[in-house]
Amino acid sequence: MRVRFFLGALLLVTHASFGANTASKGKSPPAPIEAAVRLADWQLARMHDGAPVSRKTHETSNPRAWEQAAFWVGMTALADAGAPPRIREAILAMGRANQWLPGAKPYFADDHAITQSYLWAATHGAGAEAREPTRKLFDKVIDEPAVTTLAFFVPPEGYGAAECLKRWCWCDALFMAPPAFVEMTRQTQDERYRAFATKEFWATTDFLFDPAEHLYYRDSRFFERRDAKRRKMFWSRGNGWVFGGMARIIPGLAADSPDRKRMESLFVEMAARLKQLQKPDGYWPPSLLAPEESPPETSGTAFFTYGLAWGIRTGLLPREEYAPVVKRGWDALLRAIQPDGRLGWVQQVSDRPESVEPGDTQYYGVGAFLLAATEIAALNEAGR
Repeated sequence: MRVRFFLGALLLVTHASFGANTASKGKSPPAPIEAAVRLADWQLARMHDGAPVSRKTHETSNPRAWEQAAFWVGMTALADAGAPPRIREAILAMGRANQWLPGAKPYFADDHAITQSYLWAATHGAGAEAREPTRKLFDKVIDEPAVTTLAFFVPPEGYGAAECLKRWCWCDALFMAPPAFVEMTRQTQDERYRAFATKEFWATTDFLFDPAEHLYYRDSRFFERRDAKRRKMFWSRGNGWVFGGMARIIPGLAADSPDRKRMESLFVEMAARLKQLQKPDGYWPPSLLAPEESPPETSGTAFFTYGLAWGIRTGLLPREEYAPVVKRGWDALLRAIQPDGRLGWVQQVSDRPESVEPGDTQYYGVGAFLLAATEIAALNEAGR
């Protein structure tokens, strides 16, 4: 397992974080929406400046690719939570600048992620114009489905040429694509989109979910990988993508449908395991079964905190059992805000657990923080 953890990471974060700074000055932590708007403004001011991202990829600067798309998903939740009008206007401006076009690869789930924000825009002022390019693409995916195995093999041409990427053969895909397909059914009343999403979701789950650990392998290359202590490798953010994705899919499924009942059961099963794996400091380790000497990591932690808060609010998870878990997660996320306003400790783009530094940030980490903040705020409101 190629994982490098930095000794003393927890010590560093207590001295370099927003939570520690405010506590030392006797200030109360910001309200969730206040914290989210502040971070969103920080990121919006740097959308065209890749300098804060410590490990850039060929997709980092692409406004239609998944790295930025996950940020915009969080922005839609923030806009719905009562953020200032500039948050909504930023989403609409982004969509117009993108001409409401999905990513370039028609079958690649990562290139579908941005469509979640377009579909939100279609019902928040942009109209059908924002939806139609996505609907045209989804029609092609459904009418001419990819025929390939879910086994992940990287050919000599490189990762991007893996045949299975035309389907949802990596667990991250369950956040990127199915929420958009389910939302398309809600907006058009065409059941084909939801049926496709649930069929493919269960195909991926049947293939990648480990029933013994109640977690997802990132893809089939990790089935037999073990760390130095012979533990299986379950990547925090990979499982976070799935867990957060279910919180976005389930509300779009019919209340009495077998798919919803099955997914709710899966969600509760994962939640119970995640509760066991949270570290005392509130973070989840990058490699979920390897907590020792692991650094803070905020992208997985934010997705788990988001999903657990959503589960409590919707009645799937008992508040008395899971509220302390959510509180520890949220407190950890606040501590990760750096003095310059960025969200730190975000593991950079990868497909497995890796090292994390205090200044590491990324669009998708910010998006996950925004999702967590909005659900924390909603949970607080529901508890009053």
